[in-house]
Amino acid sequence: MSFSVFERLGLAALRRETLGGVMERLAKIHGGRRIVHEHASGRELTYADCAESVRVWSNAIAAAIEPGEPVVIATANSYDQFLLCLAASRAGGLPAPVNDQMRESEIDHVIRDSGARLVIRSPRDVARTAPAAEPSLPAASEVAALFYTSGTTGKPKGAALTHRALVGQLSGAALWPTGLRRDEVVAGLPVAHIMGFVAYLGLALAGLPVYCFERFRAIEVLEVIERRKATGFVGVPTMYQMLLEAGAARYDLTSVRIWMSGADVMPADVLRQFKRFGAAAHLPLLGPVGDATFVEGYGMVEVGGGVMAKISPPAMNLGAGDSLGFRLPGNRFRVVGDDGESVGVGNIGELWVKGPGVLEGYWNAPEATSEAVTADGWLKTGDLVRLGPFGTVLFHGRRKTVIKSGGYSVYPLEVEATLLEHPEVHEAAVLGIPDAKLGEVPVAAVRLREGSIVTPAALESWSAERLAHFKTPRQIQVVDDLPRTGTSKVQKDRLSEIFDQGA
Repeated sequence: MSFSVFERLGLAALRRETLGGVMERLAKIHGGRRIVHEHASGRELTYADCAESVRVWSNAIAAAIEPGEPVVIATANSYDQFLLCLAASRAGGLPAPVNDQMRESEIDHVIRDSGARLVIRSPRDVARTAPAAEPSLPAASEVAALFYTSGTTGKPKGAALTHRALVGQLSGAALWPTGLRRDEVVAGLPVAHIMGFVAYLGLALAGLPVYCFERFRAIEVLEVIERRKATGFVGVPTMYQMLLEAGAARYDLTSVRIWMSGADVMPADVLRQFKRFGAAAHLPLLGPVGDATFVEGYGMVEVGGGVMAKISPPAMNLGAGDSLGFRLPGNRFRVVGDDGESVGVGNIGELWVKGPGVLEGYWNAPEATSEAVTADGWLKTGDLVRLGPFGTVLFHGRRKTVIKSGGYSVYPLEVEATLLEHPEVHEAAVLGIPDAKLGEVPVAAVRLREGSIVTPAALESWSAERLAHFKTPRQIQVVDDLPRTGTSKVQKDRLSEIFDQGA
């Protein structure tokens, strides 16, 4: 058993590490050990390989930017996108990765809003030879990266996260006992999504090799787990649903000792099925025994990943359902009522979080920052929870109108703003309806301008050309008017009945 990272670095040092320096530091520990196997290319990289790529790319980036300048990483989803973020940080820049499912107009907004002069669309853009540059050594409390997420303005905002939020919070992963047993984790997450980014970073810190899918394909994932005897899988609830639909029960998944999920609430029945698919251990002569462990995290981009987790251990029917779990070390919670005061056990209120991962602010958006973060550093999550015993909280819905679709956040105002750009749309209301596979999907009710003859199908196509797939309304209904409150606000809960639920 080896606790080499703990012994040679110390957790205190790792908590102070920067995004740009972490791979070089890990390469000194793990050197030629494999860190990733890429599904599409078959390429395998070691820690030393990755550290060298980060060094070479950072030299080229440093020659093209000023310290503290944002760098948009608009490559295809891949492990290289993750490494390019580390390289931009090492060069003194602020990496801003974008999801390759975004439309060009959405990427253009990120470029304009961040003020980035350098946009990297391929590793080839920074593969040229450049003079060696000394790595940037900012303080852990300084901003490390920008992760863009939509907000109440209807346009994506850049969450400014510190090195402490992205690296320091994950330092405990270094305690994983590498060398005690063979491990490999299968993942197919988007790097530009905060869950994907911290998953790959956390696995690297833990010394756990990852089998990386650039695009999640359920049958191929099941085949890989069975063939390679992978010991872990990390994904969002939608991926687990897709694995079930692809026939997960027909595959031998007993090599999996730990299933991991986040970004949305995992249905309890799905969690229990996957626990049974895996195993706690493989014993000589006996084979697989027990069921697997399931770990589920709660968080958001504004906290740099996760702030709560729950564990369902082998042979125990715990950790399933609406409970968000227990808070992770370093985080504090408040459950606040409409009067701004903390509520007692059993009561419902908005969850507020304070901890090392809370964003410094939204990039170039001071008003949005002041609305989300109090003067004394509490983040208003917008999630409604009920305070339970022993510090647990039970999820009760979202005060915000965020639609969680397949692990992605869809903000109705952004979709509404896009629909209103159509010359024949007078008013639009976007909401989420239940979906068996994705949890929720966005739909829209629109009022057309007088004399318009545009069809819902035409509006759906028009939206698909301007929005990422997960943001595009699955149904659009044309209505004569929208139900309203006495103050003329649209009552979206009354609109849901006009849509085909679960379509």
